[in-house]
Amino acid sequence: MKVLSVASEIFPLVKTGGLADVAGALPLALKAQGVETKTLVPGYPAVMAAIGTAQSILRFEDLMGSPADVLKASVGGLDLLVLEAPALFDRPGGPYLGTDGKDYPDNWRRFAALSKAGAEIAGGALAGWQPDLVHVHDWQTGLLPAYMLYGEKPAIPSVMTIHNIAFQGNFSAAIFPELGLPAHALAMEGVEYYGMVGYLKAGLQTAWAISTVSPSYAEEILTPEFGMGLEGLLNRRTLDLHGIVNGIDTDVWNPAVDPLIERDYSAADTSARRANKRAMEAQFGLDQDDAPLFCVISRLTWQKGMDLVADAVDDLVALGGKLAVLGSGDEALVAALRDAAARHPGRVAITVGYNEPLSHLMQAGSDAILIPSRFEPCGLTQLYGLRYGCVPVVSRTGGLNDTVIDANPAALASGSATGISFGPVTLDGLKRAIRRSIRLYREPDTWASLQTQGMASDVSWDKSAALYAKLYSSLLPKGSH
Repeated sequence: MKVLSVASEIFPLVKTGGLADVAGALPLALKAQGVETKTLVPGYPAVMAAIGTAQSILRFEDLMGSPADVLKASVGGLDLLVLEAPALFDRPGGPYLGTDGKDYPDNWRRFAALSKAGAEIAGGALAGWQPDLVHVHDWQTGLLPAYMLYGEKPAIPSVMTIHNIAFQGNFSAAIFPELGLPAHALAMEGVEYYGMVGYLKAGLQTAWAISTVSPSYAEEILTPEFGMGLEGLLNRRTLDLHGIVNGIDTDVWNPAVDPLIERDYSAADTSARRANKRAMEAQFGLDQDDAPLFCVISRLTWQKGMDLVADAVDDLVALGGKLAVLGSGDEALVAALRDAAARHPGRVAITVGYNEPLSHLMQAGSDAILIPSRFEPCGLTQLYGLRYGCVPVVSRTGGLNDTVIDANPAALASGSATGISFGPVTLDGLKRAIRRSIRLYREPDTWASLQTQGMASDVSWDKSAALYAKLYSSLLPKGSH
């Protein structure tokens, strides 16, 4: 089976969040299912630098107002199609934001171009390669199924994955004439969304099937609380909606052979975690002792519940815990966490920024990771925590609910518990979860059981890749695969 995947970011070349991890890991996992994937990504500077000299296999003289080439490349086992359009993607900022931290004003054009190029390839524009199906990710590629539906060539099956329904790509209807879609596409059954052009809405309306990144999130987005205005459309398409939990790359995230941590270890013997804890304490300037060390590795935003963490810090320290934070985001939350670190030297520390190597050491050295998200489509840090014996303390929502088994009395008695989960997502709820975590930490045998059970969890892509392959097959003509 041949699949064209289209994504606005892909690990290891360019990453702002979990979307990149999925776009990078799923194609590799699908190989074992007999699925051959080519991934179309924008030619940002980091991507162009990684692929070096590459051959152009398709030329657009005018793609949304500028010339563009599709280059063929391979990086780390990924078959890439890179959309080289310097006017759109050769910029010093990030994939979506300029150096001023604001959205590029022409993001609508940049990602319409990515979608349009993808639709052309899906329609057979590449000599010698015709995909059976196209898989698009988030709002940046939402126009692609619409371009196929309203195009002249027969549309092939399409799957649209929602990684986070909060990001929707809604733009003024004034851009519509430049999108190259027929006039009747600007309708409720097409790309129109409350008087605007909605890129995510367009994909959800026109894709053959919709997936999201956990079964619980697939249920949650059918409600007004989590559906962000799109719950009506999704409720009409419930039979086409599939929740498939993300996996992680268990080769990159493997404490037994991780070059980014102080000492390797495995579930059979976790004693070397102590060396990682000491290295981490030294890096953060924390006291070197055996107090329970909590970490946060997150965007520092309201969605992630970071205001609750800032408000719970004094209690955490009073109970004998320590906290190390890595992340960036809302300036007021950064300031609140910095204030907490100033109030509790040696017990609380924060490093502002994104640091992949440090995040590995934190998973290997922390006793527990706090993830009190208000909503969480899947979440990956709890999966890294399970893999590394860093016990996840999570809110009961989305993918956190699907991947962490709470240490309630029944789960502890049966030896199946892998973490601590709590609800509702309030300050009191988080404080109770922290108290419970510290109480369990002080029972070494119980805590060791939580760690080893977590490390035994299957957090790989294997099961999920099989579910995606099954979904793909269900959309193809019977007998073709």
